[in-house]
Amino acid sequence: MKTIENFLKYNKEWAAQISKDNPEYFENLAKGQMPDLLWIGCSDSRVPAEIITGAQPGEMFIHRNIANQVIATDFNCQSVLQYAVNVLKVKHIVVCGHYGCGGVNAALNKQSTDLVITNKWLIHIKNTYRLHQEKIDSFQTKEERIDRLIEFNVIEQVHALSHTSIIQKAWDTQNGPEIHGWVYGIDDGLINGLITIKPGDAIEPIYEYEPKG
Repeated sequence: MKTIENFLKYNKEWAAQISKDNPEYFENLAKGQMPDLLWIGCSDSRVPAEIITGAQPGEMFIHRNIANQVIATDFNCQSVLQYAVNVLKVKHIVVCGHYGCGGVNAALNKQSTDLVITNKWLIHIKNTYRLHQEKIDSFQTKEERIDRLIEFNVIEQVHALSHTSIIQKAWDTQNGPEIHGWVYGIDDGLINGLITIKPGDAIEPIYEYEPKG
C-alpha cells in the first residue's frame, strides 16, 4: 500500500517526465478544457474512468458518487450536469456502473444502523429494486440478482437524466447530448453498453416539460 509520501513522490516524477517529453504539455492544458463527454460514475477506486477508456486529461468532465446515482435533489450532481451541458456543451453523457458494486449489494440488504447517512443515499437503489423486483427475483443466485440490479440502476439513471429540464432544454436548443448507460466488468476490464437515449427519443409524458409560450 502506498503512503502519502509515495503519492507525492510519484507526482513529481510524473510531472517531470511529462515536461521532458512534451515541454508545452502543461502550458496547453492550463489554457482551458473542452471535453466532449460527461462521465457519471461510481466512487469505487477500481473504476478509474480515464484509465479504462484510454482518455487523456481534458477529454472527460467527471462526477462520481456511490453507485453512480442521478438524483434530482443532489445539487452537486445537478450543478455538474448543468455546467457540462450549458457551458462545456458536451456531446455525450455516460452513466457507468460496474459489476460487483458494493453500494448496490448493500441496497439489497437491510439498512445498517451504523450507516445512517449512507442509508439515505442507498434508498434510491432500493426503489429501483422495488420497481424491477419481479424480474430481478426471477434469477436464482444472489450474484445474478445483484448484477441485474446494477444494470437496472444504470438504466434508471439514464432515464433520470432525460427527465431533467437541463437535458430537455439542451435537446431542444443544441440537439444533444446523447446519454449512454454502461456497466464495467472489474473481473475482465470490459464495458457492457446497455442503453442510449438521443434527442427526439420518446420519454414518458409525465416527465416532459411544457413548452413556454
